[in-house]
Amino acid sequence: MRAYQLVLEWVEKQLFDGELAIGGRLPGERALAEHLSVSRTSVREAFRVLEAMGVIKAGVGSGKDAGTVVIANPATALGSALRLHVATQHLSIADIVETRVLLESWAALHAKHGVPALEEAAQLLAEMASVAAKGEADVNVFLALDVRFHLALATAAGNAVVSAMMGSLREAIEGYTAELAHNLPDWKSTVLRLCAEHQAIFDTIIDGDGSKAAGLIGAHIQGYYREAGFQNGAEIKTCFYP
Repeated sequence: MRAYQLVLEWVEKQLFDGELAIGGRLPGERALAEHLSVSRTSVREAFRVLEAMGVIKAGVGSGKDAGTVVIANPATALGSALRLHVATQHLSIADIVETRVLLESWAALHAKHGVPALEEAAQLLAEMASVAAKGEADVNVFLALDVRFHLALATAAGNAVVSAMMGSLREAIEGYTAELAHNLPDWKSTVLRLCAEHQAIFDTIIDGDGSKAAGLIGAHIQGYYREAGFQNGAEIKTCFYP
């Protein structure tokens, strides 16, 4: 079970046991991460899913409106969310790639400046570059950072539904990218190319050229898919953004 699923299950149990009720406040990201022994990123991802489902509402700042508040008690919604995470593992690679291109191109087009998600993306760029610089970069470590980078960019658009959908696809994305990595002719060259493409996408978003960033991210996702020699790569529809 992934870390963010543990967070979802914890919230579900708290609601079921009556420890949480409508109007109640969830612990802060750091406190909950420490309590469940997961990362703050995992807590943040779970909160995005819950907010998109209308279970919680996140307030910022200080005072009575601050913190994450439960605004609904969904009888089966959390169980459905967990089932969605599991179901995405059985989707075809072509469908996942096509959905990624659609969602991530839109997110790149509408990414907002000055949001924490872009700060997180910048940090992940540095971590990926560090892994790539080691020569024989660890495939699984790099790809895990890669997925987190793409999730951060998707979140930068500020659309909770897009963010939640990308979070639901996380396991499927990690699975197919790792599977296809075995088909790559030269992983060392690929990882350097991926780092360069990530940086170009990020820089273009920072420069405010959302249309160009959308095209770059679509080509980036499809490029990995095709480089790995997947036979149906040509069937992936191109993104709708200029």
